[in-house]
Amino acid sequence: MSDRHNPEKIAGRHFATKLLHFGAEIDEQTGASSAPIYQASTFHQADIMNPPHHDYSRSGNPTREALENYIALLEGGTRGFAFASGMAAISTAFMLLSAGDHVIVTEDVYGGTYRLLTAVLTRFNIETTFVDMTDFDQVKDAIKPNTKAVFMETPSNPTLKITDIARVTGWAKDNGLLTMLDNTFMTPYHQRPFELGVDIVLHSATKFLSGHSDVLAGLAVTNDEALGRRLYQLQNGLGAVLSAHESWLLMRGMKTLQARMEHSERSARRLAEWLSEHPEVTQVFYPGLADHPGRDIHEKQSKGYGAVVSFDVGSGEKAASLLSRVQLPLVAVSLGAVESILSYPAKMSHAAMPREVRYERGITDGLVRYSVGLEAIEDLINDLDAALRG
Repeated sequence: MSDRHNPEKIAGRHFATKLLHFGAEIDEQTGASSAPIYQASTFHQADIMNPPHHDYSRSGNPTREALENYIALLEGGTRGFAFASGMAAISTAFMLLSAGDHVIVTEDVYGGTYRLLTAVLTRFNIETTFVDMTDFDQVKDAIKPNTKAVFMETPSNPTLKITDIARVTGWAKDNGLLTMLDNTFMTPYHQRPFELGVDIVLHSATKFLSGHSDVLAGLAVTNDEALGRRLYQLQNGLGAVLSAHESWLLMRGMKTLQARMEHSERSARRLAEWLSEHPEVTQVFYPGLADHPGRDIHEKQSKGYGAVVSFDVGSGEKAASLLSRVQLPLVAVSLGAVESILSYPAKMSHAAMPREVRYERGITDGLVRYSVGLEAIEDLINDLDAALRG
């Protein structure tokens, strides 16, 4: 094995280097400067008594495998899995549970996850308790005899509440519970869940990992070989896998992750501070602000604050006015792209939540979510100021 493909040597490099030199960045056979796209559904088996490593692309594709090894390397896990969307990854992970099981979940979780838990998994007799995970007592009090797992999202979407990951995973391990964490907002650049005791790390790779609003993808990573085998059985059995072409596109986007995250986070911090002083804004949610109640915990478990800022303008009418006036950000579902995206959770990411449930979680009709892209922050602020002032 050459040093270029030596897993131990690769694992010891800095994150920025691993983004570009991850073991599949050069094709061994041709020297091509990117992993080939194996646009094949099936593979010839020269010796039927000794099946090859790849036989059918649902079960494994060389391009997808390169991506899966890539995300496992970045997260510091043992095995990665690529899915057709973030919800496909999350849904497959929840299939590790069985009928009669109970799971404890962050209360202001992404709306798609909420919909899965309340409208789909209930049909399979899988029970959920949503709790405010900023209050550890609520997490402990939610346990039942049939509890099997804890699902965390930190920072949460869209109110950016912070869960003490190590505290929850320590308690979960003492109680024999599986822990899963949605790391979409922070990415492995900012937050390292396995180092804090998490069992499964999940991503909507559509967002920051891809970074270009041109890929729909989900990723899961395990840090235990036995758990990895169980998740692979589900991935293969359910079949919601990522295509070879989108796997290649995602790898291309991931190469610039650190550069994009650093730029966007610097701008997000400035935007959050500016919004905190704006007369048309009633509340700002961003873990980098000095008055954020979870800032100390977040700084203990993450190396940055991220590129998403949520803020409340006071009413649905004011939010609608703002969304109709901005010129630079896309007004759209999603986040984490090179271009800024302004979203309205009540009608977009959290439309599946009943209004009273949203309000209980602080997701009001006046709340908007700003994913800061790579534009000049001065232009973004000027644009937002004009839209806020009408």
